[in-house]
Amino acid sequence: MQDHRTILMFLAQENFRDEEYEIPESIFKKSGFEVQTASVSSGEAIGKFGTRVRIDLPLSQIHVDDYVAIVFVGGSGVSQLLGNLEVLNLARDFSKAGKLSAAICWAPQILANAGLLQGKKATVTPEEKETLEAKGAIYTGNPVEIDDSIITANGPKAAEEFGEKIIQFLG
Repeated sequence: MQDHRTILMFLAQENFRDEEYEIPESIFKKSGFEVQTASVSSGEAIGKFGTRVRIDLPLSQIHVDDYVAIVFVGGSGVSQLLGNLEVLNLARDFSKAGKLSAAICWAPQILANAGLLQGKKATVTPEEKETLEAKGAIYTGNPVEIDDSIITANGPKAAEEFGEKIIQFLG
């Protein structure tokens, strides 16, 4: 069991947005949080710009109680996760447990597909605005949006603010 200062960062195994992982991860660690990185499978993940990240645990080994929050990293690789029922159930499990769920860039679509953005203010990369609205989200277009225990951000330029808002939320 992890201590309760651990944030789970979940990313696609290919084509995650490097800076949407690296910038928040650095902010979390500087703020005294431990970070674990997960993906669908073990091994490593490779970012759009070549960043290689070791996967600490595969989807099948995640226990919601071990973490204070889940952060879904964006990038075009997210398209491989949108229909994955285990990924959607993971998002739902964090929400049911009352934990912070955060997503940046393309990744807010995971929260939308999991039914977590119904009636919630949210943001996403602008080209996916309709996807969020179709799932009942109130798209704001802001760089970062907070509604209850959900934080969404619209892309790499918002990565620093996204990381900082997560830390503020977690106190």
